[in-house]
Formats: sequence, structure tokens, C-alpha cells
Amino acid sequence: MHDMIFVNLPVADLERSRTFFEALGYHFDDRFCDGNAAALVLGDHIVSMLMRAEFYSTFTDKTIVDAKTSSEVLINLSAGSREEVDSLVDRAVELGAKDGRTDDHGFMYGRDFEDLDGHAWGIMWMDPAAVEVGPEEFAQQGA
Repeated sequence: MHDMIFVNLPVADLERSRTFFEALGYHFDDRFCDGNAAALVLGDHIVSMLMRAEFYSTFTDKTIVDAKTSSEVLINLSAGSREEVDSLVDRAVELGAKDGRTDDHGFMYGRDFEDLDGHAWGIMWMDPAAVEVGPEEFAQQGA
């Protein structure tokens, strides 16, 4: 299996994106940052490489989609509590992100936002008991 994940995302303004994610409480690994890309650390083994769109295009022959008008990827990250979900998404919206949908299933809660470039981010929490036995079985226990 894999040890790490790197999600590469094209951005219009690398410094603006860096400022946005730092204001959300994330940090960057400066060993892998330059004028073309910035390594956004999302977890111990999760990194998003934010790349200037022109630089991103050197890795593909395909058209780069405009994430504000087309869906390219849905990035979902876990949170430790419902309150952490709300805090992070509310802060993102305060910083200029577009608020997205909210899903509340009791044992699982999530909210989405679109970052400054339109990339879709989902932040979700799941009751640890539901993680242990599985969401369907957990839901049946309450029935």
C-alpha cells in the first residue's frame, strides 16, 4: 500500500492561496516550495501541492478545468469533532471561500467549501463508535 498522498492542484495566485491556507491554520513545507509550487501539509502523510496553473500544465497534455465552473476532484478531510468541522469551514468562509453543502446524519457530520480557486474541500466528522462497527451497523443499533 501507499505511505503518502500528494494531491496536485492548479491555482491562479500561489501567494494568495498560501495566505488563505495559513490563515486556516495549515502550514507549508518550505523545503518543497518555490515560485511555482507550495507544499500544503494537511496531515502527517497528506500533502497538497498547490501549483501555479502554468506550471501545473507542464505535467499534463489535458485542458486544466476551471474548478469554479467544473468539478475536478472532491477533497475530504477528517476532523476531530463537529465543532472542529464548523470552526474550520466558518473560518474558510470568513477568508473568502464559498460556503457549500452541509450533511448531518447524526453519527456523521460534514460541511463543504470551495477555496479561492474553486477547489472543493469537505471537512467531516464521524462518531468513533460508527467508525468501529461501520456506519450501517451503527445506524441499525439506534433503530
